[in-house]
Amino acid sequence: MIGLTSLTTNGRPQVSPKLNSKRASLVLSKIDEILAWEKSSDQERDVRFVELGQYLCEVRAGQYWRLDNLRSFDEYLEQKFPESRRKAYYLMAIHEHLPRIPKTDLNWMGWTKARELVKVARREGQNFDCAPWVHKARELPREEFKREVEKHLTGQETEPWEIIYFKLYKSQLPVLERALETAALMLGSDKSRGYCLEMICADFLAGANLESGDMKPLRLALGRLFGLLSSSEQQKFLESIAAAS
Repeated sequence: MIGLTSLTTNGRPQVSPKLNSKRASLVLSKIDEILAWEKSSDQERDVRFVELGQYLCEVRAGQYWRLDNLRSFDEYLEQKFPESRRKAYYLMAIHEHLPRIPKTDLNWMGWTKARELVKVARREGQNFDCAPWVHKARELPREEFKREVEKHLTGQETEPWEIIYFKLYKSQLPVLERALETAALMLGSDKSRGYCLEMICADFLAGANLESGDMKPLRLALGRLFGLLSSSEQQKFLESIAAAS
């Protein structure tokens, strides 16, 4: 299904686009070239991530993955981004949601800041004013810029934070990635992976403590989840609780 998301039907049966083999071969080779350079140079990753996102969007829209006899765009990403397809979707989102920002500015700010900026562009749509955000991206360090984005989206100062490091085996990554992606679908794509991991852990603790009669972890999980809802969703939740009681 992911490989077909660029198609529109207008009431007609879905028809795969005619495969432009020459163009597909060129674009696929360009992607391979960028990924090969990415392995050998961290700087190259920041220089060409905009180009990479553009090519990936074209592969999805034109279904160029058929040239390699693959079944879907998702299968293509599994081959090219074996450690995490999430990065590929970030790069595509940058290309799709930040078209008004010059490529030179995007390359200058780097893909991690651009990824954060996509959240603002999604929220504001046609009203998105990119100029002041490009300026902030140029002036602020990465983590400070991320806090500015979170403050803008939530209307609140972000709480104190720290980075925690722990080792994962590559065989464990698919389970972790899938759990985080599922939590993001439930909580909203504007929530950080830290929030998603917290909800997964809170849910586990709540279930593990039900048999012992300790309801504190369950109350904690519900409270944190309630706090992640918008004010309108919180009101609807409270009304549903009042109606059920």
